[in-house]
Amino acid sequence: AERTPDGFVFDVKAFSLLTGHPTRPALMPRGWPADARDPRILDEVWARFTAGIAPLRRAGRLGAVLFQFPPWFRPGARAETFLEQTARRTRGWPVSVEFRHPAWWRGEQAEATRALLARHRMAAVAVDMAQTLPASVPPVAPVTSPGLSVVRFHGRSAHWGTGSKEERFRHCYDEDELREWLPRLEALSGRVDALHVLFNNCCGDAAVRAAEAMTRLLGRTAKQAQGTGTGTA
Repeated sequence: AERTPDGFVFDVKAFSLLTGHPTRPALMPRGWPADARDPRILDEVWARFTAGIAPLRRAGRLGAVLFQFPPWFRPGARAETFLEQTARRTRGWPVSVEFRHPAWWRGEQAEATRALLARHRMAAVAVDMAQTLPASVPPVAPVTSPGLSVVRFHGRSAHWGTGSKEERFRHCYDEDELREWLPRLEALSGRVDALHVLFNNCCGDAAVRAAEAMTRLLGRTAKQAQGTGTGTA
């Protein structure tokens, strides 16, 4: 917070145990096992995570806490209970939620998912990824919180879910691929207080280059909109 300029905010990903991901024992406090079923362990992890982000909250620099749920986190009663518990634990925080199971945003379930997140005032995370895979999350961009909307660009590698981590995230966006999202981003920006566009194609400098290209495209769109009197993105 001290080293970054005014207005700079941080989006922090929730610790793996808090989202149901496998967690290495070496990362656990006091050498405890990574067992989310034990209330004592879960309470301790929540306490430490809360303390860890406290300096950002006090400085007004916490953009959002991202709860990215694993592919096996499917729609259903258990998942809804888990989200409700998470909402209680994070009351007062800016929270965004990314589902990796595509069923959350397909067909009739999409509206139920939107309503569920809106009820907990959690921002839905829109995802860009390859759309040719069984695990592909649809590129939908619903608004579920008036304060925030988040879009994450993961790259369009065909190795998603099968290759190494480097293979999954090795993708360099071209301007045509980024331009596809401009109408969605413009629509989102008019409906929320803040819009975060994040690049997760983190292989080499691909994410930085994509962010620079998107910044240019959005700047160009804003100037065009000002020139025609239709508002700015």
